[in-house]
Amino acid sequence: MKKPVIFLVVVLCALNIRAQELKPVLYKDAEQKLNGFVTRNAGKKLPGVLILPAWKGIDDEAKNAAIELAKQGYIAFVADIYGEGNIPADNAAAGKAAGAYRKDYGAYQKRIDLALQQLKIAGADDSRLAVIGYCFGGTGALETARANFPVKGVVSIHGGLGKDSTRPNGPLATKILVENPAEDGGVTPQIMDNLKKEMNEGKADWQIITYAYSKHTFTDPKSPDYNEVMAKRAWAHTLLFLGEVLKP
Repeated sequence: MKKPVIFLVVVLCALNIRAQELKPVLYKDAEQKLNGFVTRNAGKKLPGVLILPAWKGIDDEAKNAAIELAKQGYIAFVADIYGEGNIPADNAAAGKAAGAYRKDYGAYQKRIDLALQQLKIAGADDSRLAVIGYCFGGTGALETARANFPVKGVVSIHGGLGKDSTRPNGPLATKILVENPAEDGGVTPQIMDNLKKEMNEGKADWQIITYAYSKHTFTDPKSPDYNEVMAKRAWAHTLLFLGEVLKP
């Protein structure tokens, strides 16, 4: 009986800590309510990082990343892409919702831009902004670069790297880091070659890091794909990149 009680106490303490370190932010896209989170250091003139969540919407991985980034001296904002009432209930719904935004990339870019505005409202230095994203959010990080939003860098973490072949390649002014698990079945050699071609044609400052023995959601502790060693390396690489592009 003691073990379940101890576990419940640990969970409640973790939730309380997260509630203290993140505060909800209500914003809108026209009439659609969006519910994001910002770190408690909002209001300070600090570099800012926008976090784009995975395909099921805001999750613990995105929230924990925000908390850790605040410890590193960044204001972090977790974006709500889908909006209130539209959060996918399961993988099938998540795939459908994420697929719709991949197809209508203009709508995805708009939601990213709205979240970037909230990051600025939170006090982040608008000359020192970056975007990181997980899974579907990793696709969003690349869409941020494709939209040429005024950010210093983007990080795609086990993101969907494909782009509709009918879309032309364009200039890519921001720095790009792609953290790709070696055994991600969704990233074929052709998709990777196309991304490299896009980044080269866009004259981007880009880097791809491949993580051995890692499947798609290798950075998420709640996933069966979790690879602790590689996840820690990926986070270290993320912090190194953000330090380069956002800090003097």
